[in-house]
Amino acid sequence: MAFGERWPGVREKVRGAGFAVHSANVVMWLAAAAVLLSSAACTPERRKSDAELGLTAQQAAGRRVYDNYCDRCHEPYSSRGKQGPSMQGIFKRPYLELSGLPANDDRVSEIILSGRSKMPAYSQALTQQQVQDLLAYLHTL
Repeated sequence: MAFGERWPGVREKVRGAGFAVHSANVVMWLAAAAVLLSSAACTPERRKSDAELGLTAQQAAGRRVYDNYCDRCHEPYSSRGKQGPSMQGIFKRPYLELSGLPANDDRVSEIILSGRSKMPAYSQALTQQQVQDLLAYLHTL
């Protein structure tokens, strides 16, 4: 069976060592497939609202702190990290990923306020209430 018989509208044309396929239909289908594949891979997931996540007022305030200070280095809802480790499930594990310290409010507060390794200290930037709000939000991840 010839190439053109299997797919109507597509013709083979032999030129030198190779052949060229001429058909507007083939080009159109390939372009459409490329657009669909590229848009499916690059479509970001819509960010859920505080209400959709069921956050309390304190957790929502902590989310805003997270967005302003933590998100640039730490992913909240993904297991992959950015510059620092992901925060997904931080309090669901017994120990913190990099330091091996216990995963509890005291240790995480200490790291937020004093910094550790590549993480800067935020004791001058955050109030105690903001730290408490942030911890409340981190418990939701």
